[in-house]
Amino acid sequence: MKFTDGQWLLQPGAAAHYASEAYAVENHGDHVVVLATSRPIKHRGDTLQGPTLTVTLRSPQEGVIRVSVEHYRASEAPRLHVPMPGAAAVPVQITETETHVTLTSGALSVDVRKGEGWQLTFREGTRILTRSDWRSLGYVQWGAKGNHVHEQLTLAVGETVYGLGERFTPWVKNGQVVENTNKDGGTACEQAYKSVPFYLTSRGYGVLVNEAGPVSFEVASEKTTRVQFSREGESLDYCVIAGPTQKDVLRRLTALTGRAPLPPAWSFGLWMTTSFTTQYDEATATHFIDEMKRRDLPLSVFHFDCFWMREFQWCDFEWDPRGFPDPQGMLARLHAKGLKISLWINPYVAQKSPLFAEGVREGYFIKHKGGAADGLTFQTDLWQPGMAIVDFTNPAAVAWYQGHLRRLLAMGVDCFKTDFGERIPSEGVQYFDGSDPVEMHNLYALQYNEVVFELLREVQGDDAVVFARSTYASGQRFPVHWGGDCWSNFESMAESLRGGLSLTSCGFAFWSHDIGGFEGSPPPALYKRWIQFGLMSSHSRLHGSSSYRVPWLVDEESCDVLRVFTRLKHQLMPYLYAKAVEATETGVPMMRSMVMEHPQDPGCATLDRQYQLGEALLVAPVFTESGEVEFYLPAPGAGGSWTHLLSGHKKVGGRWHREQHGYLSMPLYVAPNTVLPWGHETERPDYDYAQGVTLRVFELADGATASFAVAALDGTVAARGTVSRQGSCYTATVTEGALAQWCIEVDGQRSPVQVAAAVLSHSLS
Repeated sequence: MKFTDGQWLLQPGAAAHYASEAYAVENHGDHVVVLATSRPIKHRGDTLQGPTLTVTLRSPQEGVIRVSVEHYRASEAPRLHVPMPGAAAVPVQITETETHVTLTSGALSVDVRKGEGWQLTFREGTRILTRSDWRSLGYVQWGAKGNHVHEQLTLAVGETVYGLGERFTPWVKNGQVVENTNKDGGTACEQAYKSVPFYLTSRGYGVLVNEAGPVSFEVASEKTTRVQFSREGESLDYCVIAGPTQKDVLRRLTALTGRAPLPPAWSFGLWMTTSFTTQYDEATATHFIDEMKRRDLPLSVFHFDCFWMREFQWCDFEWDPRGFPDPQGMLARLHAKGLKISLWINPYVAQKSPLFAEGVREGYFIKHKGGAADGLTFQTDLWQPGMAIVDFTNPAAVAWYQGHLRRLLAMGVDCFKTDFGERIPSEGVQYFDGSDPVEMHNLYALQYNEVVFELLREVQGDDAVVFARSTYASGQRFPVHWGGDCWSNFESMAESLRGGLSLTSCGFAFWSHDIGGFEGSPPPALYKRWIQFGLMSSHSRLHGSSSYRVPWLVDEESCDVLRVFTRLKHQLMPYLYAKAVEATETGVPMMRSMVMEHPQDPGCATLDRQYQLGEALLVAPVFTESGEVEFYLPAPGAGGSWTHLLSGHKKVGGRWHREQHGYLSMPLYVAPNTVLPWGHETERPDYDYAQGVTLRVFELADGATASFAVAALDGTVAARGTVSRQGSCYTATVTEGALAQWCIEVDGQRSPVQVAAAVLSHSLS
């Protein structure tokens, strides 16, 4: 939201009051309170009338400084904030000089300039990260548009901004206006299903605006050298998070807001769905599954979309008997084929649903507030006619909703696709617990997914996983998330990747998207390129709207591409699952932007058509029908060349490359000095990764040592060790756990298989 009209003027009708002096700075031992006046105080008369802003500085975690700004403290209801399960009282150091008071938490300090000339300086040691400076912190009164508090934090020359949730707009957010409000807008616009009021910069720090309600960001737009964020009301709360690297920032962010639990290994395999508005029943699903088997196309999960229930009745949580007369028997038959089963749900109950009357009677839905309808159920025709919205602030409604899901789990369902949750009214309604609907609009998606995920965790244990479209900050605690409604074209494929990179830059460990695009029918070239991209993502799902996404309906070659890349992912699972475990332990996502993985390479700052899958694999999806692709290989810090995983060809780093790829290939490069655990299993993602593993060694420098890790299916360490090189001799040593029937491979040459030895030496011939 813009409050100014250029450098010197305000918007018509706006009156701005900027923090101009730290008049009083109080040391309370574990926090600092600053009285900021909106004009210099020269004499006693200047202390009359306001406004003033009270700024409280504290630390909820080492390396994080929280800034709470208040104008009126008691004139509005308490705000809801971002859930911070990791917040704790941490020791801080407060020092004072004649000119400054400094609060330090770990490596991060904030200096408060005393007296006239407002300034908060955030720094790591002597390195300045950002500042709240002249006319940065302000209170704006704007008539019918309300009162607002805004902060502006400085950007250095060349500093780039990332994140702010799953944003499909340009990857670098400089120059953009971002409204932090969840909306159901698809991938082809500036709206987001997953708003996260957090940004990460190329200088290695982050800022989390600790607000549940709508926050407006002006990223180097209203002021070209600042990021502004504002909220209507009388207060504003934010946290500055130290690095020094982007990975360090995400470690701290997720330690504060929660980390993702480990999804089950089977969820990393291929998901296939009925699609949305297509015609389907048990026979359709069984035919698709059997045909996948006949064509040797590995499949892990089958998903039934909306019409597993009868039309006009979503949700009633009952199988439509016209297409599914024996659901429990069907689920048993599908399980016998080795599949997991997913069902579509949403948090709405249509008027025609048999559950509607019960929900109204028991008060399980969001209600109108004010006017003649006060206290009556809120209804809308937007999506399911006459639908009501489940009120998850009501514990009885939660138990009711979970009870229906519990029945489906007992029947044999394994997981749920938690769709929708964005179109939640922000005014004119009331919640059971009295929560402000403005504050609840974004938090609703978080509560919805938490209700479903926690039930799955209770019933399924470590097998708990959802496939969620909407969420909010801290939503990484309830994985997995997918990108929503994209179109069947290369442009939408690229915008989906931008959204994924933006979301994972906010601490979301796992992310997926609809292979082939959701809307429209994908042309063969697009479908095959999207298969490659989809299988080189943490989670992989074939899904569409009005047409099926089975490969043989596209063309025969699509079956070959799907087979090759599904099997490739399965063989990569010893590496990928170790990266998944690492993500749950550290908060560093599986899919990483190039700038996150290579912060010292300025060539990576703006790259948004390629990414890293962990530190070892660089993926550059092909976005052209011709198969031509341009990508950048960073300069490796330890030297060596990048190796194309599929062909063995080597390329130098620190430069751009242009290649032509057929449909059975793509730019998939392994970083030098890598030991890549390579599995023996091609037909499923969940197997004993330590059994029959090959340690593939790539461009290990003479005299160097590289480490590897192989995870067990329960997330523990199956084996950990190193490979070292002396001339042509390579020695692998298992330092923790054990491998069985394993070997090492260098430049295509494999060592003899070891049954269970902990040390293996191999000399190249």
